[in-house]
Amino acid sequence: MDIRSILTNYRHIAVVGISEKPDRPSNAVARYLIRAGYTIYPVNPSISEVLGLQCWPSLSALPGEIQKLVQIVDIFRKPEDVPPVVDEAIAIGAKVVWMQLGVSNPASAEKAASAGLDVVQDLCIAVEHQDLVH
Repeated sequence: MDIRSILTNYRHIAVVGISEKPDRPSNAVARYLIRAGYTIYPVNPSISEVLGLQCWPSLSALPGEIQKLVQIVDIFRKPEDVPPVVDEAIAIGAKVVWMQLGVSNPASAEKAASAGLDVVQDLCIAVEHQDLVH
């Protein structure tokens, strides 16, 4: 599936590694996605709430009914921290693993693709949305 199709067909996004600091890219991107009409599920073990939404410590900690809704897992983590996130994305049945600008993990990308997920690496979901959909 191409990026335009991903961004138009999927509306539920888990943002893994979201920061509560407004000046951090993860926070700014999440705010952008909310304004663009997406439903966001914040994931960060260090905070309990962000942008007025409950924040979950991990994808596997999301309640089952929310896990079933998550279509895109948007990852704001260092490349070496990606593998367990991809494992959880596969386990909850996500459709897409999206590694943000500056984040790439070829082994995890291959694992996700082998499990049937679409994979995007080293691109900003907000920039791609502005370029292709907005």
